[in-house]
Amino acid sequence: MTISIRPVTTIEECQAIEQLNIQIWGTVDRDVNPSHILLIIAKEGGLVLLALDDEQPIGFSLGLLGLTEQNRLKIVSHMTGVLPQYQSSGVGYQLKLAQRQAALARGFDLITWTFDPLQGRNAYLNLNKLGVVCNTYLRHLYGDMPDALNRGMPSDRFRVDWWIASPHVAARLIRQTGASETPAYPLINPSTLSEHGFLAPPPTFDPPDSPLCLVQIPPDFPSLRAAAPDLTVRWRLHTREIFEAYFTAGYTIVDLRRGENRNFYLLQKDWQPEKDK
Repeated sequence: MTISIRPVTTIEECQAIEQLNIQIWGTVDRDVNPSHILLIIAKEGGLVLLALDDEQPIGFSLGLLGLTEQNRLKIVSHMTGVLPQYQSSGVGYQLKLAQRQAALARGFDLITWTFDPLQGRNAYLNLNKLGVVCNTYLRHLYGDMPDALNRGMPSDRFRVDWWIASPHVAARLIRQTGASETPAYPLINPSTLSEHGFLAPPPTFDPPDSPLCLVQIPPDFPSLRAAAPDLTVRWRLHTREIFEAYFTAGYTIVDLRRGENRNFYLLQKDWQPEKDK
């Protein structure tokens, strides 16, 4: 396997991304990014990267120019995807590192994107390995989505901030081992086993208090969704309430900690980009 990542420059490369879009997400035609739009984004200031194994397209990253609430330029990373057979080989991580290097070369210090708060695998990559942080929760952002991964669920998303020039991110990128142990921070929503044998959320949660705390999410959301769809909706609504309450109170998610068959978000009060505690 010889992996390379390069910016797209031709319509043929953009057409390859169209096909990857369908193969990765099972996307219906109306939700595929058209090749001509991808080409314009690439040629007019966006970041469109294609990952290849030898010369076979296997993944891509699509970033657009955006503005912060303070009208500063940033990169909005709209999509990053890798073919299923390559999803445990580090290609997604390589795409994000290539995106960071390209953004830094252009003078950007912030990349933002969204992901499903209940997808622990994505959360681990984003928070633990890349060093993103999150204090923005977006309810049902994309409306009802027809693709195989999102059908039938409210499309709630985290909007994460990747401060690519910060000490926090630099420390995560050079860390040799991930945080696999769950420290003794307060757990605000301890779960119990449901009748399906999966973890179920509690009816309530602790209000904001501790400067550092943990929020539990399902350990394997795709398996839970396949076996007990009603329980996934309960987790969505339960965690939505938690994150909205804690973000309003000034908390930021700074990590994902993993225990035995457990996933926990680590929240910190009054976090700033230069801090890494």
